[in-house]
Amino acid sequence: MKKILILGCLLLTAACQPSTPTLAPESTPTATLLPPTATASVTPEPTLTPSPIPPTPLPRFFREEFDGVFPSWSLLQSNGDSPQVTVGNGTLTFTLAAPYSWSYVILGAEEYTDAHITASFDSRSASPSALGVVCRYSEANGWYEFNISEDGTYNVLFGQWLAAGVADYQPIASDFSEYIRPNGEANEVGMDCQDNTLWLYLNGKLFRKIDVTRFGLTGGRLGLSMASFENAPVVAGFEWVQVGQSGE
Repeated sequence: MKKILILGCLLLTAACQPSTPTLAPESTPTATLLPPTATASVTPEPTLTPSPIPPTPLPRFFREEFDGVFPSWSLLQSNGDSPQVTVGNGTLTFTLAAPYSWSYVILGAEEYTDAHITASFDSRSASPSALGVVCRYSEANGWYEFNISEDGTYNVLFGQWLAAGVADYQPIASDFSEYIRPNGEANEVGMDCQDNTLWLYLNGKLFRKIDVTRFGLTGGRLGLSMASFENAPVVAGFEWVQVGQSGE
């Protein structure tokens, strides 16, 4: 479990031309998973700079290449140091200036019972970071996330709000994987939430299935995640994200 400082959710109601929006997010990871007992409370205060162009509604199933009109999403941030998030030239770029920062982009407003999400991204700094995807996100019930790091490790977590501004994370799985590409190379990370099973993919390879019956999540929204550890800043670029039906 990790201490998560949740500063707030913000649903973007504006769009972004290919180079600009600066957003604000929320939460806190560590390179090594901690016992799932500690919690932390924060005061939410996200900010954003809107564009005059209205957002593009996302269809239920889609592929977003971050080129053109900025789509609608919600952005959660960890601590008081707001990360910079920009879209342009076919890339969603996160810059986290503070250590132990965690941010999420929750895509659109659609909720899914079963769905598959895949994202392609690369780390653009020497500092360690964690990047991944989220499924079944619900403010009331929690969410699952699947993250990878440059050292070849991955983890799967169950996150849940305990109260306003208070989150608890429980580790589900963590290990090394030979399918993670090292040294800042682009990786494709996918997760299929199907019934009570998480199907995990790395660079097109299904490598693990995990039973999550005990957590009881039945549906929610999808998203992306990024975290810094003890060293900062970290920069990462998401090249695309694709949402499809479960089993695709």
